[in-house]
Amino acid sequence: MTVKEKKRPQRVAVIGGGECTAEQAGIAREVGAELARRGYVLITGGMGGIMEAASAGSKSQGGLTVGILPGTSAADANEHVDIPIVTGLGHARNSLVVRSADAIIAIDGQYGTLSEIALGLTMGIPVVGIKTWEISGLVMVKTAKEAVSRAIELIEGVR
Repeated sequence: MTVKEKKRPQRVAVIGGGECTAEQAGIAREVGAELARRGYVLITGGMGGIMEAASAGSKSQGGLTVGILPGTSAADANEHVDIPIVTGLGHARNSLVVRSADAIIAIDGQYGTLSEIALGLTMGIPVVGIKTWEISGLVMVKTAKEAVSRAIELIEGVR
C-alpha cells in the first residue's frame, strides 16, 4: 500500500467559546467522547471552554486530539491536546481549524465560532450545530450523539 492509498483517519472539528457553562461543557465532552468511540480525530482551537471539554471527552475514550493554537507557545494548549499546532495567527487560525476538518460541530460560541461556521459553509465543509448561531446552511441538532451521527452522515455524503 502506497502513502497515497493509505486511508487517513477522518477529522471532526469541535468549535465553540473559550468559556462555557457546565451544561455546554457536558455537551462538548459527550461529543468528544462519541467521536473517539467512532475512531475520529478531534480538532479544536486547543484552548479552554468548549475546546477543552471536547478534548477531555475524546481523551477519556482514547481518542487523538489536535489543537490549532492562536498563540506562539505549545504550552498554551489545554492539557488534553495530544498534538499542539502553534500558529501565532490569533483568530486567523480559525481558517486552519476549519480547513483541517472533514466536518465541524459547533457548540454555543461567540463571534469566533460564527467566523468558523461561516468559513466552513463557504468552503463546503458540513457544519452541525448545537445551541449555537442559527444561520442558513447549518444543520441544527439537539443532542451530542445526534451531532456526531449527523456529522458522520454528512462526511460520508461529501466523500
